[in-house]
Amino acid sequence: MLDFVVNCQTCTRCGQCVADCPAMIIAMTDGYPAIAPEKEGACYKCQHCLAVCPAGAVSILGLKPTGSSSLIGGFPDPDRLETLMKGRRSVRRYKDENLDPVLFQRLLEVAWHAPTGVNSRQVRFTVVDDKEKMAALREEVMTELTRLVRENALPEGMQFYADFIRMWEERRLDVIFRGAPHLLITSVPKNVPTPLPDCLIAMSYFELFAQANGVGTVWNGLAKWAINDLLPETRLRLGIPEDHLIGYCMAFGKPAVHFARTVQHGPALIHRVI
Repeated sequence: MLDFVVNCQTCTRCGQCVADCPAMIIAMTDGYPAIAPEKEGACYKCQHCLAVCPAGAVSILGLKPTGSSSLIGGFPDPDRLETLMKGRRSVRRYKDENLDPVLFQRLLEVAWHAPTGVNSRQVRFTVVDDKEKMAALREEVMTELTRLVRENALPEGMQFYADFIRMWEERRLDVIFRGAPHLLITSVPKNVPTPLPDCLIAMSYFELFAQANGVGTVWNGLAKWAINDLLPETRLRLGIPEDHLIGYCMAFGKPAVHFARTVQHGPALIHRVI
């Protein structure tokens, strides 16, 4: 059941929900929007109808307009958003502190609003939410990587991990996780329409909102390769389903470094079609 409900007292019969429905299953019936029962299975569950209604008259999936935030005057100033996007930096130095749990949850909830192919909404966030858990994971991964190095079992092209293990053994320098107190792993069932893009888009949403809240982040390919390719048993230990594709990993936490200005990349590589 879609539970598509229209408040006939407030509906202006403007037809916006009909015109904007991606599945084209909403029609005006007896003067008001409606979805025929036989068409409910085609619904994308995107909630466009709820979002587009100027009068707040449409509810769907048990969700009411009163539970949503108004967009009027709510978007960030474009110039400040540009500064955030240009000023985003990879953070590789972190404070040995946990994030506030409320902020931690908010970052995840907001990031999960990221778009997905065909609105599949199957991105799964596997998170290390405590620095002690992170320390245990770090020790485990380093121990197993040390074993691979000593057994000369690193795959072709991955021998550079031996340098990271040497730095860990000699100086306790954590090049793989960067000493971060937290880790985020995005994964998606392999059978969804766009598994890898879904993961990467969600990770991008997480990063921008995290940095807007003063949280440092770093896209962590070294951790992804270690967990997914070199030590697949770690996937199981972290509870990542076998049928999931890991999109990427991101280390994050309170930064121990603060940048003062944007950098200057460009000009952009642009090809205009003629």
